[in-house]
Amino acid sequence: MQGSQAVTRSESGKALGVREWPRLPRNFYDRDPRRVARALLGKLLVRREGQRFLAGRVVEVEAYLHDDPAAHSFIGKTDRNFVLWGPPGISYVYFIYGNHYLFNVSCLPDGVAGGVLFRAVEPLIGIREMARRRDLSDIDLSDKRQLRWLTSGPGRLAEAFGITKQRDNEKDLTSAKSDLWIADDGDSRPQVKVTTRIGITKGAERPLRYVVAGSPFVSGKKILD
Repeated sequence: MQGSQAVTRSESGKALGVREWPRLPRNFYDRDPRRVARALLGKLLVRREGQRFLAGRVVEVEAYLHDDPAAHSFIGKTDRNFVLWGPPGISYVYFIYGNHYLFNVSCLPDGVAGGVLFRAVEPLIGIREMARRRDLSDIDLSDKRQLRWLTSGPGRLAEAFGITKQRDNEKDLTSAKSDLWIADDGDSRPQVKVTTRIGITKGAERPLRYVVAGSPFVSGKKILD
């Protein structure tokens, strides 16, 4: 993807213009998760760490609907999943398999459950810090095949960005006070490939996984053209 403000990959956390990238507003998320998921591809996941930043371009997401048997909200509102009922644009982070955090954002109007799971980003800024957090400091950061180990897959992504339930659950991604957000740097819209979701058993037949076609940073063994 080449856009008018394409981001240059940076190993350090220093990047010009990060503060100027507009955060996605609440009305961006206030719609069907399928539309939000498609529109999130090509946007930037940003984490602020003091004066430094981590950032990656979103290349893979999955939508979870209000009537979706694979969604946490399917069983009704609980103390664990209440974030999914809104308002839209709020982070929903949960722990799975005893060792991974997964990062989502709430969608739809306040009171209606829905969300999008972030599965992979292309690392762009603060790559060396991402590698340190993933205990991969010795990898060749110029090799895309190794670089994808940082943020390809939802558990890896969360670890690289330091996303945890304790730190980030219920965080307002639209707030200027938040140290975690989704930004729009003006890059051109990517070509989108839609597939069934992976890693689930219920509702697995639904085509609700959205990926940037041809991206080597999408999770899984194959590049989806």
